[in-house]
Amino acid sequence: MSRDRGDRRDRSPRTLRSAGGRVVAATAVVAAVSLTASGCVVVHGEREVVPTATRAEAARALGDFLDAYNEADSTDDRSKDAARVTGALGDIDGGKLAAGHRNNPGGNPSHSPLKLTDAKFTIPEKAGWPRWFVADAHANKGSAEAHWLLVFTRSGPDKVWAVSYLTILAADAVPEFKKDKDGWAEPVPVDDAALAVRPDKLGSAYTAYLKSGGDTFVPGPHTSQWRATRQQNARRPGLVRQYVDEPLTNGDYAPVALRTKDGGAVVFFTTRHYEKQTASQGVPRDASDPTIKALLSGDVHQSLTLTTVSNEAVLDPAQGKVTFLSRVEGLTGAKGE
Repeated sequence: MSRDRGDRRDRSPRTLRSAGGRVVAATAVVAAVSLTASGCVVVHGEREVVPTATRAEAARALGDFLDAYNEADSTDDRSKDAARVTGALGDIDGGKLAAGHRNNPGGNPSHSPLKLTDAKFTIPEKAGWPRWFVADAHANKGSAEAHWLLVFTRSGPDKVWAVSYLTILAADAVPEFKKDKDGWAEPVPVDDAALAVRPDKLGSAYTAYLKSGGDTFVPGPHTSQWRATRQQNARRPGLVRQYVDEPLTNGDYAPVALRTKDGGAVVFFTTRHYEKQTASQGVPRDASDPTIKALLSGDVHQSLTLTTVSNEAVLDPAQGKVTFLSRVEGLTGAKGE
């Protein structure tokens, strides 16, 4: 499994998992054992503002994720980590594992266990459910200096912790989170209108930007450069590409945000993207990529539609433009017509 090396603030999409020759997309990466009730914060947790997890519980959740992720990666069996990966990352991980299983039924011949070390936890205080926290660790893959930020989500007291977002950043790109005297972080309401863009509107703002442009986002690989690439590829000799983008905002796809020291926020959010490639009459349409073939439904005659899910992380300031930290993109489906 190859990952975004995290050696600069903005990255273009890279491969996430790789087994043999199969490509299983993304900018960074991506990974069941139930937690015992003794580690949970339960003191009137529905009403009281309390830490979303103890530090010991957070550490156990990270270990449980690693165990499940490595078992799934070695076997290309989605069921092995289905309980520990959810939301955008669950879709991306599921697409890769499904393609891997189709292309290598005996398991991943390139599996190398992922290890995450020197973990630090940013745990907010809030009331009710869902609850979430961020783990920041170093990995044995990619750049040794890179920080892997994983958002763990738990939707109810009868659920286990699962990773919904993952971002890989260079050390100098890791945001400084605001914390109180006890070390607890501050969650940002998704309807916070004091930010440049409300967190619950970032997905729709981003998809609108991809369609029409504007000045909401700082130029870079995931904004101005991606739009320019799409425009260049929209019409090629014998081939037309059409793009449709949509925000995903419900359940474990919901955005989560943490206050930064400067008064802004780091926001994690999700979008889905469709790219329809239509060939001119008589022009053959190539769908030989092993990952596309593995996820393909229908027969490719004249058109091929690719579906991807993106996991975004941005800096949303109190004033100014939104800056992308990372975008993880994974192929989740393909349809031939």
